[in-house]
Amino acid sequence: MFALTKQINNISRASAMYRMDRLEGCDLKPRHYSYVFTVCKNPGISQEELSRELCLHKSNVARHLAFLEEHGYITRKKSSADKRELLVYPTEKMTELLPRLRAVSREWNAYLTKGLSEEELESFYSVMLRISERARLYASGGKENDQ
Repeated sequence: MFALTKQINNISRASAMYRMDRLEGCDLKPRHYSYVFTVCKNPGISQEELSRELCLHKSNVARHLAFLEEHGYITRKKSSADKRELLVYPTEKMTELLPRLRAVSREWNAYLTKGLSEEELESFYSVMLRISERARLYASGGKENDQ
């Protein structure tokens, strides 16, 4: 059996290096990029929903959001429906950065998939979606189901 997680981790670390090289001068770290994409796509997302969406522990999300808020990328507001719930909104600074992050992501994806046929890409993507859904199931508390 091949080491799937090792390969995914290698790609993730190389991706972080690529983004840091391409986004030199940006005060965000690679771990923050998924927040930019998710918050911009879902303005007003709750911290709990963000935690589930990114498959991250709530304490990590709160810490990263504090960094993003301190650096002017997001604002957090209490929900009118539930005062305990914090909703996350992108600032102008974040929305201005989004096109640059998208371009860097497209470049990286093109670099990684160079030489692969459309059929290979579709097959690979289909398999990765299925694997990702299994990972999300585990992260969302479905640990005991169908191990």
